[in-house]
Amino acid sequence: MKNILKLTLAVVCVMFTSSLFAQKIGYINTDPIVANMAETKDAMAKLEAFAKDLQAQSETLQVELNTKFQEYQKNSATMTDSVKQLKEKELDDISARIEQFNQVAQQDVQNEQSKLMAPIFEKVKTTINEVAKAGGYSVILPGNALIYADEATVKDISKDVAAKLGVDWDKVTSEAKAAADAAVAAASK
Repeated sequence: MKNILKLTLAVVCVMFTSSLFAQKIGYINTDPIVANMAETKDAMAKLEAFAKDLQAQSETLQVELNTKFQEYQKNSATMTDSVKQLKEKELDDISARIEQFNQVAQQDVQNEQSKLMAPIFEKVKTTINEVAKAGGYSVILPGNALIYADEATVKDISKDVAAKLGVDWDKVTSEAKAAADAAVAAASK
């Protein structure tokens, strides 16, 4: 009876281990893919225009504050104390409005970026799923989370996903390598 139990346990262990190794595992580096997609470049141009518009509004408020402050400095010698207090309160109010505007604008830029990038991330995710299913992968991991991966058993699908999204992976990797080499050369000087 003990031998049958040991044999059964050994068979289960072998089956579990072989099924574990039968899984096809891949990984992907999405950051360079997303950064080099045409959609991302369009989204970043829209975001930059949005941010510039908010910056222009902030600068208009700042000009108003500067103008009123210069006016206050110019005329403060002839103002009564009550008028000075009113003008100082007005300056404080404008300054507070600028600060509040800038905080809201910063949040608006972050929200706009999320709104613009969401469909891009969804497209990348869908493409990863398509490549994974077509390649028979059971698991796809983020490349930046891997400490070690045996290329014989774990495959990088970044190039396949990039190609499907219209990104030249070889160009992306050669540019990244050139930038890394330049950084190393600059650091060694």
